[in-house]
Amino acid sequence: MEDKKIIFTEKAPKPIGPYSQAVLKNNTLFVSGQIAINPQTGVLDTSSIENETNLVMENIKAVIEASSMKMSDIVKCSIFLSDMENFGKVNEVYGKYFPENPPARETVQVSVLPKNVNVEISVIAIK
Repeated sequence: MEDKKIIFTEKAPKPIGPYSQAVLKNNTLFVSGQIAINPQTGVLDTSSIENETNLVMENIKAVIEASSMKMSDIVKCSIFLSDMENFGKVNEVYGKYFPENPPARETVQVSVLPKNVNVEISVIAIK
């Protein structure tokens, strides 16, 4: 069985703790929760929930592509929201990244997210 491979790309935010952007084991990629940090500037963008969600999804896409995968390889997403009132707006942006055959998913409201962001999303992809 092949060992796990740590995935890192400059096109996504550097980890802010003791974790990897993603870990590839066999054909399965586990992507750590992404928040709306601009990877070029290191600045958090919480100007609107739509901008925040779009940046989170772009960060996920960068990690997926660094793993030689596509967004369509994502089979499971976990969405964490600080306020379920944002569900509709997050869902609208999120849906644009999965125009057909979207992955399985859960969405939960949590009391606090890292850096007090409004949305964090993690994914699992299989090639």
